[in-house]
Amino acid sequence: MPSWEHFSHDADVGIRGIGNTVEQAFEMAAIALTAVVTIPEKVSSSITFHIHCEDSDMELLFYDWLNALIYEMDTKKILFNKYKVHISNGVLDAECSGERVNSVSHDPAVDIKGATMTELKVIHVKDQWIAQCIVDV
Repeated sequence: MPSWEHFSHDADVGIRGIGNTVEQAFEMAAIALTAVVTIPEKVSSSITFHIHCEDSDMELLFYDWLNALIYEMDTKKILFNKYKVHISNGVLDAECSGERVNSVSHDPAVDIKGATMTELKVIHVKDQWIAQCIVDV
């Protein structure tokens, strides 16, 4: 069952996505990323962005994916709530939907500075994919 969660790590926040496919794990981790800032269900899907990343190493591709999302969130003041990720031969293409940050309805908790390589993992365990890392807040 696809899911996401946070895990504790000193002053920063760990995010983890779990899915039946690696793409689902990346999508669930992206929802966990949004949940660091606000409740994902409070975000509507009025704007769509395309994100493209390339790396032959799956963990570095995950790291690049999260940092691309964080860049879009920061520079365009967007929160995302829906993701459709496709990965093939080290290339990630994703459609990400969300809306501009509204300080009243979203009540943003923190600003995310970036994904880190701390506890960075993309692994396949017992028919589930897990993608995780620590994000700097």
